[in-house]
Amino acid sequence: MRLSRMLVAMSVVGLPLGVQAGEASGLYFSHHDWELACDNTRTCRAAGYQRDGDRPAVSVLLTRRAGPHEPVTGELRIGELDGDAADSLASEGRLSLRIDGEFAGRVEFAPETLSAGLSEREMAALLPALRRDSVIEWVAGDSRWRLSDTGAAAVLLKMDDFQGRVGTPGAMVRQGSRREEDVLPPLPAPVVIAAPVAEGGATDRPLTSAALQEVREVLRAPLEHVDECFGLAALEDGGRELTASRLSDSRWLVSTLCWQAAYNTGDGYWVINDAPPYEPVLVTESGSFYEDGTITAAHKGRGIGDCWSRDDWTWDGEQFIHTASFSTGMCRLVAAGGAWTLPTRVTEIRRAADGRPR
Repeated sequence: MRLSRMLVAMSVVGLPLGVQAGEASGLYFSHHDWELACDNTRTCRAAGYQRDGDRPAVSVLLTRRAGPHEPVTGELRIGELDGDAADSLASEGRLSLRIDGEFAGRVEFAPETLSAGLSEREMAALLPALRRDSVIEWVAGDSRWRLSDTGAAAVLLKMDDFQGRVGTPGAMVRQGSRREEDVLPPLPAPVVIAAPVAEGGATDRPLTSAALQEVREVLRAPLEHVDECFGLAALEDGGRELTASRLSDSRWLVSTLCWQAAYNTGDGYWVINDAPPYEPVLVTESGSFYEDGTITAAHKGRGIGDCWSRDDWTWDGEQFIHTASFSTGMCRLVAAGGAWTLPTRVTEIRRAADGRPR
């Protein structure tokens, strides 16, 4: 399916993801049991998991903002508890971090979220262990949650490189004598002013059936093969109806189903003029829904829904701006809906009427 092919391609090398011209890009990178997502402000998040196929599920999230002297913070999350693990955790009340069998700290655990923050002491023990072959476990009674270190060094080096830390005292992998002040600074999140869309009753005229058929033909014309968006095929050949939503006095948003997979679908969305020449502008062929000036694409990484990706585009009165892109981490059964939010693109969205954050 399309999402799977995209994630596989992204995991081979770090890729800049969907940015506006002239703006900083984000990065996604994965290696074995670890992955990295850095957003366009240069904040980076690295997530590690148990070895694929192992149980019980566990994940650690390491977050570091850009700029000199910024610390690495850590969070722990474990998967759903079976009876024995629940009993062990209830009797212990806390999880003990053990590295190569040695006690390295206790974690104050929140049973309602199955998560905990990691202290400075625990981080000081964990980070060096991730750079070598180590046995890293959180323990409660006879229950153990073992974090894989396979891939961690490559991911942490990639984080250092993205933030310009390689060769500085604060680097996690390749420390050196470069000045800490040479580390790349943080960047501000782009500000997008979200424009109001036209009210349904305020349109001067709807798109007629004849106009929609004309639009269908215009949208279909540049396609080499109709299966690039099968909804644009002729209706008698299995094509789908176009849906139209008024954006402004002169623009419409039209959409139709473009593809289907085992547990995901993708709708195409185009901005068009309200009269010929329609001059369509494609926003995405993988949309999931549209509401009040925002197009969203949300897709499962696999059928059980333990990992997702999401992108948003926001109408600014002239075009749809790519305002958000994130995944929820690897498909490792840590949590329904995914363990973390790992963004590669963030923005500050303000409403046109008052400029306040949306």
